[in-house]
Amino acid sequence: MDKIKVIKTEQDYQEALKLVEDLIGRDPNPDSAEGEQLSLLGTLIQDYEARAFPEALPNPIEAIKFRMEQAGLSPTDLVPYLGSRSRVSEILSGKRQLTLEMVRALEVGLGIPAKVLIKKPDMGENMEDNSEYQIWDNRIVSEMEYRGYFGHDSLKKSSKVDLLKNFFSSIGQQVQIVGMLRKSNYRSSPLTDKRALAAWSTRVIQKAKDIRVSKKYKDGIVTLIFMQKLAKLSVKENGVLLAQRYLKEHGITLVVEPHFPKTYLDGAAILINKDNPVIGLTLRYDRLDNFWFTLMHELSHVALHYNQDISLFYDEIEGVTADVDDKERQTDALAEESLLPIAKWEVSPARLIPSSMAANSLAKELGVHVAIIAGQIRHKANKYVYLNKIINEAKVRNYFPNEKWNK
Repeated sequence: MDKIKVIKTEQDYQEALKLVEDLIGRDPNPDSAEGEQLSLLGTLIQDYEARAFPEALPNPIEAIKFRMEQAGLSPTDLVPYLGSRSRVSEILSGKRQLTLEMVRALEVGLGIPAKVLIKKPDMGENMEDNSEYQIWDNRIVSEMEYRGYFGHDSLKKSSKVDLLKNFFSSIGQQVQIVGMLRKSNYRSSPLTDKRALAAWSTRVIQKAKDIRVSKKYKDGIVTLIFMQKLAKLSVKENGVLLAQRYLKEHGITLVVEPHFPKTYLDGAAILINKDNPVIGLTLRYDRLDNFWFTLMHELSHVALHYNQDISLFYDEIEGVTADVDDKERQTDALAEESLLPIAKWEVSPARLIPSSMAANSLAKELGVHVAIIAGQIRHKANKYVYLNKIINEAKVRNYFPNEKWNK
């Protein structure tokens, strides 16, 4: 798409999504030319999606729960809109219907359209199993079908609800998707669709189940020394695959699943199965430095947060503009130290002169690939035009030829 135009076809749509992703990565000022392009593209994409992917109205109760999840609200936060704690409980459990006053209050206060709230629940619907799946965006389901997430099944053969239920139950248990989304830590763009993340991460879990890992992970194995030893594999010709094998030998499964539309994910640490933690990478950027830093970031989650309540960490490494929390700051610090120790950086000529010669010298001293050091120099200087030749020549997707990288 050389210029912005009305989106008429699926190809136009995919090109527009790709352009939006590129623009978001640049974090343009809203008043700049690129910022105006991003705003215009968003409007055009929404218009096309409304025409191409008509969506059935969700169940009112599930719409409220979803809005609560989005805004981080508790049932107590609904009291001003519904009247009392007991009434909130009755509404959320389906024992009481919404009144016109409640509908108006929720529409104004939480932004839930009245047409959704006044929809009568289908009395034949199994609320526990089906209502969450009913409100899934058809675009996500279509993308899942394209990627083969449903195997030989399809939207032509089965309903959306059945496809999603079978998909999520395939990892060994009936997953409660809303609960899965809530028990996660998100370092991501506000434009990210959390259901798309759930689909992607479940696919990663599926892939991990197909990889035989004979050894259980022992808490405490992943340390700074462990990570630094792993990073030294980067100088090998097939260091990426050697790293995958090395982690497997220590009970950790590394899975690659290309990034999902409507997300801007680089990687995730999935700690649901304590015996074998899973690291999922999207390779959103076909760069060796991004692979290694994202891998170390997710390993840092394993090292620091293995026995905590959160079982899923979704991470947008590049392009995230929101302030990160303490967990993410600690994780970043450990990942950076594993690749370029601060003591080495402080006395390195590369700190003052970001040249390819200085990068190569520091990489040789540390025993890691020069692209890793080039990436760290760019990051620390906040100058992403530095050392482009080194960065752009070190690719990573070629190690995973069976994945679909073109779309």
